Amino acid sequence: MVNSNWSTMTKRNPSAFHAPLQPRDTEKQTAGCRHTNPDICANNRVPKKCAFVNVEGICYAPPASWCKQFQKLKEQAAQKRKK
Repeated sequence: MVNSNWSTMTKRNPSAFHAPLQPRDTEKQTAGCRHTNPDICANNRVPKKCAFVNVEGICYAPPASWCKQFQKLKEQAAQKRKK
């Protein structure tokens, strides 16, 4: 099933990559799209890869730099919990 809002969700979103981690985010997948410009993603709207067309809203092909960003966001979240 295709997400019915995909046309409005594929616009530029400069804050997506830096947004706080979501419970379903991992180094290899993201809850929703983390691309700042989804329209240029090679996997945009590709079944079983793109969050815009997967019913569960998971992106299984996040940006190449996502693994490093995931670690950074994970460390930031841990520091906030310590305070």
